[in-house]
Amino acid sequence: MRLFHVASDEEIKNGGTTDIYFVRTKRILEAKGLASKRAYAEVTASNLPKGYGWGVFCGLEEALRLFEGYRVNVRAMAEGTVFRSHDQMGFKVPVMTVEGPYGEYCVLETPMLGLLCEASGIATAAARMRKLAGGEKTLLSFGIRRMHPAISPMIDRAIYIGGFDAVSSLSGAKIIGKDPVGTMPHALIILMGSQVEAWKAFDEVIEKDAPRVALIDTYYDEKIEAVMAAESLGDKLYGVRLDTPGSRRGDFKEIVREVRWELDARGFKEVKIFVSGGIDEEALVELSEAGVDGFGVGTSISNAHTIDFALDIVEIEGRMVAKRGKLGGRKQVWRCRRCVQDLVKLITEDPPKCPKCGELMNPLLKEYIIDGEVVQNLPTVDEIRNYVIEQLKMIDSL
Repeated sequence: MRLFHVASDEEIKNGGTTDIYFVRTKRILEAKGLASKRAYAEVTASNLPKGYGWGVFCGLEEALRLFEGYRVNVRAMAEGTVFRSHDQMGFKVPVMTVEGPYGEYCVLETPMLGLLCEASGIATAAARMRKLAGGEKTLLSFGIRRMHPAISPMIDRAIYIGGFDAVSSLSGAKIIGKDPVGTMPHALIILMGSQVEAWKAFDEVIEKDAPRVALIDTYYDEKIEAVMAAESLGDKLYGVRLDTPGSRRGDFKEIVREVRWELDARGFKEVKIFVSGGIDEEALVELSEAGVDGFGVGTSISNAHTIDFALDIVEIEGRMVAKRGKLGGRKQVWRCRRCVQDLVKLITEDPPKCPKCGELMNPLLKEYIIDGEVVQNLPTVDEIRNYVIEQLKMIDSL
């Protein structure tokens, strides 16, 4: 008996999480002797959530593990590529392609899309916050408590790839090879019976390399508790955190300004201010202007809108095909590294020059699997994150 309602690695790998119509399609193709027909399919997004101008392609590593060992070829953009749903000419941009006997991989379409859609949506939301926050603000992932625990590693990996600095979950931190972050909940203060006792106990018990960040909104006004924390811990205090529920905040910006003033006036200018609880893009911008140094972001990132990718066949046995609204034929996506603009061309066409600057464009889709074998050395999570951040510097808008 299973304790939790989650699929096993084996079930996912073998198509046990697919939609029934793919199973029936496979049965029909096998019965009619057509399962070995080679189909070339591409993954595209017709649009991006909420009118976003770009997304972050994430989840490729898991998708490759899904297809590994099957008789397929896979091409894709590098994980972490910032992409647009359409190129400069308005053509849909493929982020990944799959080729092989359709009966071999049809049952993998559903899990493959799930791996890409959710991770890309989360990484995109995280990258948008990184873009808004700039390079100076600290962004921490606090969102796993709102999501199914089985996917907490995926969530925090995607958030880190999108540009966040650290994650709170043990499983997420493990998968990215980092230490988890976080100090204390309100529960500790309530159980200790005193804010000061809780802050001092944390300092006495917890390893010294964990920053001393005091939660300052349990019982009293935030600025009062901020002063109490500073006077209790002195130069050990790294920061204070405000996590007041929205119904009690009032003007949160003014509360932050008051806390900053009271700390500065008493010589604690180095103490940082962190906020958490209900932080979204709008709150991040407003509170950054008020003087917040770091944000613990939860549901707005972990429950981000998915990227609605679809997989569509565009070639059968070397012959161009496509359903309505799709474009037939094998394609390459070309990018101008200077303008960060893309063009989609048939794979047989010569490398184009950028219409804006005249620079020769570079291909984005590369071979990752050939006949079931992964042929690329996959980058580390830090390499992917750095790739995202470098691209964000070149993009002007959201």
